Amino acid sequence: MKMEWEIIHIPEKASSCIKQSSVEVIAATIEPKLANTLVRKLNQICPLENLRHVKRVRKRIIEGKVELAVILSLSSGCNKHMEGMPNDLLQLIDNYQLSPFIARVADCPALSKEEWEEQCKLWPTSYHATLNLDGAGGFSEEDSQSIINYMKVAIQLAKPSYLSGEAVNAAVIVDPMSRQVIACGTDQTCLWPSTINGSCSNIGHEPTNASSQSEGNQSPRNGLDPKLTPNECEQPYHLVSCRYPWGWTELSPYNPKPLVKCNAKFAWHPLRHAALVAIENAAARDRSLFPNPASSVKPDDIPSKRQKTNATENEKLEEEVQKNVSTSEGMRPYLCTGFDIFLVWEPCTMCAMALVHQRIRRIFYAFPNPNDGALGSVHRLQGEKSLNHHYSVFRILLPEKALVEAEVLGSPYCS
Repeated sequence: MKMEWEIIHIPEKASSCIKQSSVEVIAATIEPKLANTLVRKLNQICPLENLRHVKRVRKRIIEGKVELAVILSLSSGCNKHMEGMPNDLLQLIDNYQLSPFIARVADCPALSKEEWEEQCKLWPTSYHATLNLDGAGGFSEEDSQSIINYMKVAIQLAKPSYLSGEAVNAAVIVDPMSRQVIACGTDQTCLWPSTINGSCSNIGHEPTNASSQSEGNQSPRNGLDPKLTPNECEQPYHLVSCRYPWGWTELSPYNPKPLVKCNAKFAWHPLRHAALVAIENAAARDRSLFPNPASSVKPDDIPSKRQKTNATENEKLEEEVQKNVSTSEGMRPYLCTGFDIFLVWEPCTMCAMALVHQRIRRIFYAFPNPNDGALGSVHRLQGEKSLNHHYSVFRILLPEKALVEAEVLGSPYCS
């Protein structure tokens, strides 16, 4: 059954322009019956060591007839492309009466299905998606439904407040091993009282698909507009902190009380973006559940940024630590190691770096952040090799009715 929601992997690097990431090769049209023989000989004479992702033979249907072309070698870049060819290759061209021509092929493997499709317009290439939960796909139907349910929780938290009339960003941190909500948070950078609470009744539980009509069935004003397409969200959202990090300076004069107390502490601050609030709530949860400091995983068990180990070693060690955390009862987790986070809006650079420091495993977001998006729209922090931790990033495309359903998703997730 085709799902109405779609989960898209955001690669570490943006798809580059094909003209800038392609190289010239010398090819020739061949008869189909000679394909196997020529490929074997060419692999011995001129192996394409640096173009293993490129298929040696291209097949096209022209006017109902099959046409095959084979790559002979890389082009030397000279006007006379036959110059510099090995003698064995020249002999092969002569024996089979081939007519060489210049073609272009992608010089790097595709990082996404979309990029692979663009590459194949030049010359066929191979594309191998990473089929695991950390990579670009591999979600079972059960996993996909669970991911969708958690995103629905985040959307419910981001519902517009009826005092401000605008939506905020929301974050939900989840333990994928136990499938429990660890903590939630909403933007607390502005002064609207209704944006302060950000609590979540699903903490410690897995959300379900149950739906019921919400009280009053009110529709939002200037909030998550149900008329938005799944791929675009252009309406200004001035309370979404990651999109408008300086928005609090414009809104604060309208509130007579610049500091609002919540749970015996001042709850708003210019840096209290949804992701940071959720991280703080996760830490508070850990302190409550594991009051004994000796029960926590030692920081020494996690690779220090000062240790001179490569990224692969760091990631392996983190995976091992996470296994120990998940399988040891009564063990306090180290930060948010191995957890997933669901955000309605793509995080800004500050929030994305905070999630690096927290050792988050995967990030899912619904709407891009064209102003300061750090995971696809403006920057791609997940591809920064100098960092000592890397997470996988996914965008969830929402069907139009999902934002309407967010108003009636069972019992309210916001307390």
